Amino acid sequence: MAFLMKSMLSNQVKNLGLGGGGDESQEESTPSDPAAAAGMTREEYEEYQKQMVEEKMERDAAFAQKKAERAVLRVHLREKYRLPKSELDENQIQMAGDDVGLPEDLQKMVAEDQEEEEDKDSILGQLQNIQNMDMDAIKEKAQATFTEMKQAAEQKCSMM
Repeated sequence: MAFLMKSMLSNQVKNLGLGGGGDESQEESTPSDPAAAAGMTREEYEEYQKQMVEEKMERDAAFAQKKAERAVLRVHLREKYRLPKSELDENQIQMAGDDVGLPEDLQKMVAEDQEEEEDKDSILGQLQNIQNMDMDAIKEKAQATFTEMKQAAEQKCSMM
């Protein structure tokens, strides 16, 4: 590939008239066919070009798939947090063929989050939160607040 680029660039420079005067005979011996310049036969060169186009199409398809997966994730997060929808995300999902879903590891994470939220929302979840509280710290804070209020009231009120 580097040889092909070098030969193409050197030919362009020579065509501009910047090349040396002694290289004119070599220019005529250099074939104008890119396949011959790359050291391949015409069939090999065409096969190479087809392979390059196929690889580019595969890369583009994989890129579009990844973009669609990201768009699905954004749509999911927007639904979860009740944010406005995006036309761009919906278009990317449609371009990928609507068969795009969340990747498996993200699906597991979403399922775990939903289970945790359901547990927190249930009565049993609330009871567990009560058990996890430090009752001594709450009592101390309540007593401290009560004494502060009592002192502030005594300072303001002359009757107490």
